[in-house]
Amino acid sequence: MYIEYITIIAVLLLSYLGHNMTVVYAAGIVLLLKVLGLTTALNALGTQGINWGIVILTAAILVPIANGTITINTMIDAFRSQAGIIAIIAGLLAALAGGSGVDLLKNTPDVIPALIIGTMAGVIFFHGVAVGPLIAGGVTYFALQLLSHFQ
Repeated sequence: MYIEYITIIAVLLLSYLGHNMTVVYAAGIVLLLKVLGLTTALNALGTQGINWGIVILTAAILVPIANGTITINTMIDAFRSQAGIIAIIAGLLAALAGGSGVDLLKNTPDVIPALIIGTMAGVIFFHGVAVGPLIAGGVTYFALQLLSHFQ
């Protein structure tokens, strides 16, 4: 069937109309791999892409340390301000949510379409960033755990 082409083209067009070039590029890459019949590359992207993305994001976050923009003193100073402490806690919670999100995506694939729809809506209509599925997966995981305690 061609429904997968129609769906990815719709994502590409909506992203373009929403001026979210990150999703346009991502959809373009996936569409190109599909059109060229590079199934192995497409499957590798599907199974390892999250890990590759996390490595690239982490490397980008570490660049200011390598450039000397952030020093050990700057890092210690983060514990001295209210904003710094809140940011540390937020980073901790985001990392926990992201980790749980990865587990949820691996173990409960039936939530993936809903996470994709929510993330795409957030990216396209609210100019969010497409790291949403991991965090949304983590939030979903925590909500499901909370619900299970009340059932």
